[in-house]
Amino acid sequence: MIWQWLADAVLALHVGVVLFVVLGLVLVFLGNGLGWRWVNHLWFRLAHLVAIGVVVLQTWLGVICPLTTLEMWLRRQAGQVGYDGSFIEHWLQQFLYYDAPAWVFIVLYTGFGLLVVASWWWFPPRRRS
Repeated sequence: MIWQWLADAVLALHVGVVLFVVLGLVLVFLGNGLGWRWVNHLWFRLAHLVAIGVVVLQTWLGVICPLTTLEMWLRRQAGQVGYDGSFIEHWLQQFLYYDAPAWVFIVLYTGFGLLVVASWWWFPPRRRS
């Protein structure tokens, strides 16, 4: 039971990282439009840039995300095959995993990464004043 719980926790963390990457960019655009200064704090922007940079690099290198690898290993330890499991696990996986050719993910992640880089030009990060 502990293995399944740990696998679900890793999956939840993975979804959190995805939400940070996607919503982080939305917050940069929205926040700058609404005058929210915190969306341009250097540490937030650096963490966001590094997160999408890692995703793009892994995709170009054909590397499976370490969080996915860890989750799958934990599920095997729990005696699970594939993604049969708890309610939380099922819905988080529906949100996170898609089946498409590798080139689709390369194009999408690279395009999103370039948009994040462009946001640094449009809305430069600043140190706290």
